[in-house]
Amino acid sequence: MALFVALILVAVALGITGWVVKGLFFLLIIGILVFLADLVFGGIRIGRRHGGPRAEH
Repeated sequence: MALFVALILVAVALGITGWVVKGLFFLLIIGILVFLADLVFGGIRIGRRHGGPRAEH
């Protein structure tokens, strides 16, 4: 969980830096990609933890 939060903070910092500094627009793109990758991998980890789909009775 700590890694998830740390990656979100890094993505936000990169995004803000890339948005504020005009010459560093690529940092905004990298921040968005890190954020999306973190959401995908975090969702996969949470999905595995709950045991996947439920069986019908």
